[in-house]
Amino acid sequence: MRFLLDAEQRAFAASLDALLTAAGTPAVVRDWSRGDHASGRALWSRVAEAGVFALAVPEAYEGLGPHPVELVVAFVELGRHAVPGPLVETITAAVLLSGAGPGIAERLLPSLASGGTMATVAPEGAYALDGDAAGLRLSWAPDGIRLSPGHGPVRSSLDPARRLTPLTPGGDVIDTTTEQALVWARLATAAQALGVGLALLDRTVAYVKQRSQFGVPVGSFQAVRHRLADAKIALEFARPLVFGAALTMRPADVVAAKVAACEAAYGTARTALQLHGAIGYTAEYDLSLWLTKARALRTAWGGPQECRALVVSAAGDRRW
Repeated sequence: MRFLLDAEQRAFAASLDALLTAAGTPAVVRDWSRGDHASGRALWSRVAEAGVFALAVPEAYEGLGPHPVELVVAFVELGRHAVPGPLVETITAAVLLSGAGPGIAERLLPSLASGGTMATVAPEGAYALDGDAAGLRLSWAPDGIRLSPGHGPVRSSLDPARRLTPLTPGGDVIDTTTEQALVWARLATAAQALGVGLALLDRTVAYVKQRSQFGVPVGSFQAVRHRLADAKIALEFARPLVFGAALTMRPADVVAAKVAACEAAYGTARTALQLHGAIGYTAEYDLSLWLTKARALRTAWGGPQECRALVVSAAGDRRW
C-alpha cells in the first residue's frame, strides 16, 4: 500500500521546510538548551502561524482540526529540523482540553492554537518537558488531569534541548478523557522521530561522500553502503505505518507506528555516529542535535517494550 500526499499537503510540508531552513534551527536549539528561550519562542510563533498547533484544536475553539494526517506532515518536518520545545506536549494538551467542558476549552484552547501559549503534560511524579517555558502545565494524576500551579528546578537530560522540570502538585482537576490524547501524543512522537531519522540519514550520506580514505570517498565502500541501505529501508518501512496510523487513529496502529519510527530513527542514529567517526561524538558538531533527540524520542510516551506489548495485546484481542 502506498500513501501519497496530495498537492496541498506537499505544499504544506515544503512551506514548513523553507520556514525552518531559513530559521537556522541549530542555533535556536543551542539557545534553548542554555535556557535562552527568545529565539525558540520566535520560531514557535512562526510555526503556529503556519497552523501546526491549530491542527489538533477543533474549529469551535479557533483551531483547524482535528487533522491527524496533516499533523504528521508537520511533525516530520519539525523532527527533520530538530525544532526544540514541548511540541508533542502542546498537541497532547490541546486534545485533553478539547474533551473538557466548554468553559475551560474556550479559555485555554485558542491560545494553544495561535501559539500564544506553550503547554507541557506529564504523569504525576514524573518530569515534565520544558516546564520552565510552558505557560500551561498539566499533571496526569490518578484522579484526573490537574492544572499544575508551577514547576520545580530544571534538570538536564540526554537531549540538552529537552529540559526537564518536576511539576508542582495540586491544582484544579479538569474533567476530560485521556485515551485520545495519548494516541495523539504517540502519533506526533512517531512523526517527529521519523523526521529526525530522515535528517540523520541525509546528513550521513552527504558526509560519507566527502570523507575519504585510501584516496576514495568512504561512501564507496560496500560495508558503508549496506549500513546506509539498512537505515533507509527501516525509515521507509516506518513511513507508511505512521501515515496509516494517522488515517485510522486506532491505538494499536499508533503504537506500532511509534515502535517502527522510533526504532528506525534510533538505528539510523547509531549508523550515523559510527560512520561519522570521532567527530560524531562532539557536542559542537550539529549532528549531535539529532543524535540525542533520536534517543530521547525512543522512550517518550511509551518505550519500545511497552509499545510492543500493546501491539501484541491488541493482536490477541482482534477477531479475524
